[in-house]
Amino acid sequence: MQSIVRVRKVSFRSMAAVGIVFFAVGVVGVTSVPAQNSEQGQGLIKKGLGLSPVPVDLKGKNPSSVAQGSYIVNTGGCNDCHTSPEFVEGGNPFLGEPEQINADRFLAGGRVFGPFISRNLTPNRNGRPAGLTFEQFVTTLRTGMDLKHRHDDISPLLQVMPWPVVGKHSDANLRAIYDYLSAIPCRETTGATNPRC
Repeated sequence: MQSIVRVRKVSFRSMAAVGIVFFAVGVVGVTSVPAQNSEQGQGLIKKGLGLSPVPVDLKGKNPSSVAQGSYIVNTGGCNDCHTSPEFVEGGNPFLGEPEQINADRFLAGGRVFGPFISRNLTPNRNGRPAGLTFEQFVTTLRTGMDLKHRHDDISPLLQVMPWPVVGKHSDANLRAIYDYLSAIPCRETTGATNPRC
């Protein structure tokens, strides 16, 4: 049991570091998906959407933007903190198992970091990821301001979320992330008293 716990701690740190690297790569390396009618654009859309561990609803959405967002989110480590637990039993690649992301809790938050709990990023019943408008989403990621004021006694800023890195993404990347998060299924927050879906 102790060795598994130790592996889990190392894997979390490793994944957090990898996530930051992927976000940094995304800042300079992922700018936009080519037009969806080109052969290259179709391939990138398929790749981006293929990385999503949950189905996406493209109705009324730009498939290129959703695919780009899926690529950024699913290669950037968002799942590591915002899905709890991040893998299903028997699907932890850090234990040598074939990776199986916990689709039932995908990005629904609930991971505990001391006094902080990762937020639910899935869309609410109004289709807003984390319950935020696009403008609020960008403000949060660019400034770290906790618009829900959950820990004002500690700080008005998000303390665990790597917003100083994520906030460096281009406007197009942030739009794509928001579009992807708007297209995934709503999940209830564990222990929440008010339903969001």
